[in-house]
Amino acid sequence: MEFLPEHIDRYTEDHSRAESPLLAEINRDTHAEVLKPRMLSGHLQGQVLRMLSMMQRPKYILEVGTYTGYAALCLADGLVEGGELHTVDNNEELAGRIRAYFDRSEHANKLHLHIGDAQAVIPSIARSWDLVFIDADKENYKTYYDLVLPHMPKGGLVIADNVLWSGKVTDEKEREKDIDTKALHEFNQYVLADDRVDNVLFPIRDGLMIARKK
Repeated sequence: MEFLPEHIDRYTEDHSRAESPLLAEINRDTHAEVLKPRMLSGHLQGQVLRMLSMMQRPKYILEVGTYTGYAALCLADGLVEGGELHTVDNNEELAGRIRAYFDRSEHANKLHLHIGDAQAVIPSIARSWDLVFIDADKENYKTYYDLVLPHMPKGGLVIADNVLWSGKVTDEKEREKDIDTKALHEFNQYVLADDRVDNVLFPIRDGLMIARKK
């Protein structure tokens, strides 16, 4: 998932805004206590998400795929007064951990965790999303994208994580044998061809697709 040489990656993090104490704790705890810690957004990507949110100043944020809540807390920094962040995950085992972190955040009253199937939960939340972060099951990226985009204003941002998939999306043989690789490659092509948005693919960590609604 890391494409930069280690020394450049470390320098980049050292010269980016530091993690808050709570984010640093989530980072440590996730790596020590939770399965698949590579799913965590981590320091650099977290700060990129925070910066995009701070620039966007959204009122309503949707996150599809919470994991341990790191990215949600980064994105929440950009919310305007009275804003809300809704995050959806299907892993009930992590719900208590996530809520405990959220309760300690300065944004606690703005954060709403939904446990369940995102395809059912998203339509049940009556909001017009200013910013959407997709970081869930790869096969359904296109489904989530098409669920949210019609309900976003002009200038709304969709950010999708893991779109480089450790570089496997560039390999035709990998795309033929791996369902997730195929789905991500098709999603990337779909966004590129979608005349409803402008897009750019950032080679940050495992790849961030940024799409801005026209």
